[in-house]
Amino acid sequence: MARKRKRRDISGWLVVDKPAGVTSTAVVGKVRWALDANKAGHAGTLDPEATGVLAIALGEATKTVPYITDALKAYRFTVRLGQATNTDDTEGKVIATAPDRPDDAQIKEALHGFVGEIMQVPPKYSAVKIDGQRAYKLSRAGEDVEIAARPLWVEELVMVDRPDADHVTLEMTCGKGGYVRAIARDLGEVLGCHGHVASLRRTWSGPFDAKDGLSLERIEALARTPELDAHLRPLEEGLADLPRVVCPLESAARLRNGNPAPVIASDIAYGDECWAALDGRAVAVGRLLGGELHPHRVFRHQ
Repeated sequence: MARKRKRRDISGWLVVDKPAGVTSTAVVGKVRWALDANKAGHAGTLDPEATGVLAIALGEATKTVPYITDALKAYRFTVRLGQATNTDDTEGKVIATAPDRPDDAQIKEALHGFVGEIMQVPPKYSAVKIDGQRAYKLSRAGEDVEIAARPLWVEELVMVDRPDADHVTLEMTCGKGGYVRAIARDLGEVLGCHGHVASLRRTWSGPFDAKDGLSLERIEALARTPELDAHLRPLEEGLADLPRVVCPLESAARLRNGNPAPVIASDIAYGDECWAALDGRAVAVGRLLGGELHPHRVFRHQ
C-alpha cells in the first residue's frame, strides 16, 4: 500500500476575508490545501452568509486559537425590521410580521439595553449543543428546542445608518460567544416590530482585521507558492492580549518539556497568565509563580 504523502509542518496565521455562501470549515479546508499544511483550524465560526475576517491558524499557531476566540470582535450588520424568521436571518422562513416601524430615536434608546453584561439566548438554528445534539439539527428535525440564556459582554452597540424604514445598520463590539442574529431578534422584540439579520460582516477579531484579509480567489491564485507563504503572520500574533516575559536561553528547554523555569518579568502579578519569548519567538504560555513560568502550552517551531 502506498504511503500517504506528508503535508508541510508550517506554523502561523493566515487572515481570510470570507465571502458569503461558504462555511468556515470549507475556508479552513481551502487554506490547508493552498498551503499544503499539516494542521489548520479557525478562530471563531462565521455563519455561511456572513462575510469578513476569519483567522486561520496553521500548525503550532492552533495552540493560540483560544486566545483569539476569547478576544473582542467587531461586527457591522443590517437588521431587517418588521419580520421575524425561524433562523433569525434571511436564510429562514418568515414566522411573524408587524406593520409599525420605530423611528431613529427609539432605536438608539433601545440599543442601551444591549450594552454591558447581558443575557442572550442563542438562535434555535445554532451550533449550541442540547443533550449532546446540535440545536440546528434538532430544529431542522422539527423539535421545539429550549436553549438556556448565557452571559455576553457587549462593549459597544451603535446605530450607523438607516437606509430606509425597514432597515437599520449597526456596529457592535463584543466578547466571546455572541450571536449577532440573537441581537437582531431581541432588538426587534424590544421595539415591538420583530427583526432579523439581513447582512453581517465581521470587521475585526482580536489583532486581525478584515482589510488585511485575503480573498479566496487570491488564495487559490497563489496556492502552493512562496507568495502565499509570505502572507503568513507569526503565531505570536495570537498571543497579543497576553503579557510577555523574557525566556533566558537556559530556561527554554525546560519550558518546552513542560517544566517550570525562571523567566525575566516586570509588572506582572503573581499567578498571571503570560507567554515567554526567546529572541521574539514564543516558547510557552503559562502562569507566573514566584519568578518561574509554569507552562500549560509549549511551542516547538519548525
